[in-house]
Amino acid sequence: MLKAFFNSKLKRAEYKILEDGSYFGEIKDLKGVWAQAKDLEACREELLSVLEDWTLVKIKFGEKIPGFSFGFDKRKEFSHA
Repeated sequence: MLKAFFNSKLKRAEYKILEDGSYFGEIKDLKGVWAQAKDLEACREELLSVLEDWTLVKIKFGEKIPGFSFGFDKRKEFSHA
């Protein structure tokens, strides 16, 4: 579920080369999800990391995430084997 969400958002990412030759990438519909790195591949990897962290924080605080919905049954208890 999360992997599909991440992949769909990364497909919409926009990248540009900055004046210093580094790369900047962002997912415009997710405020605050952006990255900057020396090369394009590093920028993509950093953007994925930011997206993962951003998503987990949103889930933790119960905030809405554009393009993603989730629900928890608070009546169920989870146990670790």
